[in-house]
Amino acid sequence: MLPYATVEEAESVIGRSLTAAETLWFNYSATKSDYLLYCHNIVFLFILFSVVPFFFLFLEFFFEKSVSPYKIQPKVKLSFSETLHCYKSVMRMFFLVVGPLQLVSYPSIKFIGIRTSLPLPPLWEIVLQLCTYFIVEDYGNYWIHRFLHCKWGYDKIHRVHHEYTAPIGFAAPYAHWAEILILGIPSFLGPAIVPGHMITFWLWIAFRQLEAIETHSGYDFPWTLTKYIPFYGGSDYHDYHHYVGGQSQSNFASVFTYCDYLYGTDKGYRYQKKVLQQFREGLNNNIEQNNKVD
Repeated sequence: MLPYATVEEAESVIGRSLTAAETLWFNYSATKSDYLLYCHNIVFLFILFSVVPFFFLFLEFFFEKSVSPYKIQPKVKLSFSETLHCYKSVMRMFFLVVGPLQLVSYPSIKFIGIRTSLPLPPLWEIVLQLCTYFIVEDYGNYWIHRFLHCKWGYDKIHRVHHEYTAPIGFAAPYAHWAEILILGIPSFLGPAIVPGHMITFWLWIAFRQLEAIETHSGYDFPWTLTKYIPFYGGSDYHDYHHYVGGQSQSNFASVFTYCDYLYGTDKGYRYQKKVLQQFREGLNNNIEQNNKVD
């Protein structure tokens, strides 16, 4: 809760006029406790888990011919009942694990210094912090993910997430309860190292889940803005990991590709891409030669 009763009081303390964004934040958050603001994450996650994957489902059911060239595993198509089962499982974990975890983890957020106060951070600060969070989470997730692919980790925990060898958006958070808890650690490390504003924390949670949903969407659209992010893996990169399944020792990173490259765990993926490229080139050459003969 902000320690100011009016906008004028806030401006006198800060020593300048509030920006439009700061005035909006004051009007929204002045009478809300910090705990209530933090718990907004529960609403955000529920909306993201429910609405964003539906976009890909909508495209598949109503614009199948238009989007089918971009489907990574075109021979695999889940029925509506199978998709609904996935969503129900995700929601069960959401209400039994994710939601309660959000409710009880607030003291740790206060401890590391996530603030709700004015002034709001400048845009450049938010962007730099978000980039830091993604890099830190990606590195930590890489090693935890590798551990989950050892025999014990896979058989006891991670195999649940790999039930979908051709992932869909709803399957992004589909996992064993223990995996949800474990992978929450690297997601928390970034904000713990570089604590920021609650708005930055909201954005971090939202963007991380949007990224996870996209990489599990099963589609590799050429116009996706994330293709312009350096070293970004994307849906095709992570789809290979699911396609290989439990025996996969490749593409462990959650967001970027540099860890897999540095530690040599992308060789299977790069070999597959090379073979497919050679096959396409050979096929195109044969078509050209046949056209010349005709």
